[in-house]
Amino acid sequence: MRTELWDGFTRLIKKEVVPALGCTEPVSVALASAIAAQKLAGDIQMISVHVSPNLMKNGMGVGVPGTGMVGLSIAAAIGAVAGEPEAGLEVLKNITPEDVTQAKSLQSAVTVEVADVLNIIYAKVVVSDGEHRVAVTIADSHTNVVSIEEDGLTTYINTQEQEAETASEPTESPMKDACAQDIFDFALNAPLESISFIEQAYQLNNDLSHEGLSQDYGLQVGATFKRNVDKGLLAKSLMTDVLCRTSAASDARMDGAMKPAMSNSGSGNQGISATMPVVVVAEHVHADRETMIRALMLSHLMAVYIKSYQHKLSALCGATTASMGAAAGMTWLLGGNFKQISDAICSMIGDVAGMICDGAKTSCAMKVSSSAGAAFKATLMALDGIRVTGNEGIVSENVDESIRNLSSLANGAMTQTDVQILEIMVNK
Repeated sequence: MRTELWDGFTRLIKKEVVPALGCTEPVSVALASAIAAQKLAGDIQMISVHVSPNLMKNGMGVGVPGTGMVGLSIAAAIGAVAGEPEAGLEVLKNITPEDVTQAKSLQSAVTVEVADVLNIIYAKVVVSDGEHRVAVTIADSHTNVVSIEEDGLTTYINTQEQEAETASEPTESPMKDACAQDIFDFALNAPLESISFIEQAYQLNNDLSHEGLSQDYGLQVGATFKRNVDKGLLAKSLMTDVLCRTSAASDARMDGAMKPAMSNSGSGNQGISATMPVVVVAEHVHADRETMIRALMLSHLMAVYIKSYQHKLSALCGATTASMGAAAGMTWLLGGNFKQISDAICSMIGDVAGMICDGAKTSCAMKVSSSAGAAFKATLMALDGIRVTGNEGIVSENVDESIRNLSSLANGAMTQTDVQILEIMVNK
């Protein structure tokens, strides 16, 4: 076991698996707007938002928590009115109905445009009170403030990267030299006290799942499964429980529920996809606390490992790659070994590779349920010694090569797909 990687894995998972209230793209805009508005004394008169094409795609049609509305303009407005900058991705956690009313009246003063930038994640929000203006730019990750300008003067530049180069703590991602076997070894053998923080993923995403089943959120994908089990049209089974509880969490999140998700790689849906299938299977086999924690760590860190080869936002649906992590966790919970885990991931790549991301919206819950179903199917096949072989499509015999092949597709040919998707979305 390459234990020298373990400290890096712990730092990385704590960075990539964090609570987030609402879809992270509009929340990123709300955060920038909140930071800017905090520096102004007068009433807000104007908000200008410029975002990268990928952020525009993921922010156009998704619910903004607590507002009952969708889109980047309300995100910017509510962030300026009542956002709490110090809360990061939970910037909107304490908004009130009065705040929402004020934000809705401010929406006419908000403009949103696509910026001509190369950054995958980029949001520049300019807020003015008529006398002074503040511009806040976030780039490359959803909470990474790279600059602040006040009345045209730069008052803050993020020097974290330059400082990190001279710091004693290593900054290079441990995933650069890691393989899937290293992820497996860490999750199963790291001291429990060093990884028990991942238990919060269960607590947050399970609460979100219950919320999705108790209210009429979005397309009610999870609730639809439950209703049809009750009607006898679907059998009550482990598979339907996985689909029901996983998609219900996404239903609630994508329709603006005021409950945080535990995200993965900057996405709440990816966090849900890496969490809930594992939770359902763990409960089914009556796993103890340590076993569930190790299964969740295996799932989340495997998802981070797979995503580390890809752009943060792309035309490839992130729920598919996160569910590959879930396939790893479920396979292990059901008695599988590393080879069977590898087989399950390879079969998923042979199954759902190429599922497009056409922006964040309520129908993402359908893609989450499809990905969860694909993960459970691949798990059962792997446990029976069946997999998509290295002679089929983009799948290789080796799991790490299969992951890299999938990522080459996402980062290569699918970049043009992304352009086409956004063009369709903005012109329909």
